[in-house]
Amino acid sequence: QVQLQESGPGLVKPSQTLSLTCTVSGGSITTNYYYWSWIRQPPGKGLEWMGAIAYSGSTYYSPSLKSRTSISRDTSKNQFTLQLSSVTPEDTAVYYCARTHQGYSDYAQYDYWGQGTQVTVSS
Repeated sequence: QVQLQESGPGLVKPSQTLSLTCTVSGGSITTNYYYWSWIRQPPGKGLEWMGAIAYSGSTYYSPSLKSRTSISRDTSKNQFTLQLSSVTPEDTAVYYCARTHQGYSDYAQYDYWGQGTQVTVSS
């Protein structure tokens, strides 16, 4: 079975860079034709797709976050990472990594999710 697990600091100071890692087990992040996404949910709000990295290594970003977001991967560790720069308190959210084989914005298309990790932006 495929499992995803988020990890990283739970507290980040404003203006700093938020960095999270998703570790995948039970399947390779290079397997055709899966896409690996970062999704977040601020308190009291809905899910927001942030971006994804494909099996090929190609990346895709939400237009609203593209200028601050970078997704990369380490295939030797079967991990992919999220970096969100210049964070503010509005970036406080539960952050998820998840897998889909078709599309990015329809959450029903995601077959595996991590448990989520809380990240708070505060000084």
